[in-house]
Amino acid sequence: MDKRKSYKIVLDCETAPCDKDFEGVSPYNMLTYDIGWAVVDKHGNVYRERSFVVADIFLEEKDLMKSAYYAKKIPEYWDGIKSKERTLTNFYRMRKTLLDDIAEYNVKQVFAHNMRFDYGACTNTQRWLTKSKYRYFFPKGIEICDTLKMARQLIAPMPTYQKFCFDNGYMTKNNQPRLTAEIIYRFISGNNDFQEEHKGLEDVLIEKEIMAYCYRKHQKMEPRLWV
Repeated sequence: MDKRKSYKIVLDCETAPCDKDFEGVSPYNMLTYDIGWAVVDKHGNVYRERSFVVADIFLEEKDLMKSAYYAKKIPEYWDGIKSKERTLTNFYRMRKTLLDDIAEYNVKQVFAHNMRFDYGACTNTQRWLTKSKYRYFFPKGIEICDTLKMARQLIAPMPTYQKFCFDNGYMTKNNQPRLTAEIIYRFISGNNDFQEEHKGLEDVLIEKEIMAYCYRKHQKMEPRLWV
């Protein structure tokens, strides 16, 4: 490990609702059953990958799992567990591994695309499983960063991106370019047929490319979510 590098973590989670009757989508109604992350540098080079299936939710809350938006992918998770591409473990051990990786690589920043959702879902799962004995998922002092916020600052204003979205019908109802990870990755990769997996680690590997693309522009931006 090159200690001269500034390592970052890009993270993504998939969730199931803890209240199936709740209307709308709130991260504080979500429980994390799949979480992946990668230790990267600002150029998108990967130094470690992790993919966890959270047994506390995936196994012990089978009724809630039926309401997961991507419940149809459950058999694929079993395949990944059997092939050892994914690790089935409890939430405590998963989080401990994350904290160990942060410490080992001296990580100062954790990124996600639409970090408000991932932050809220992971925090809610921590509180739900511990009955609020432990309330915060991320360690104190870590910078919580959002590639969606970065994209709003640097990618959305680009005429080439605006034209790409207009030409392909990737516009919001307010006629603004959409900024989902899938659409941004289609733009930066040149692969307009790309389909997001909607699985933790797989999505991380496109989100870290969005992060790297923003850094490559060498323009002033603010990646931190709450600033």
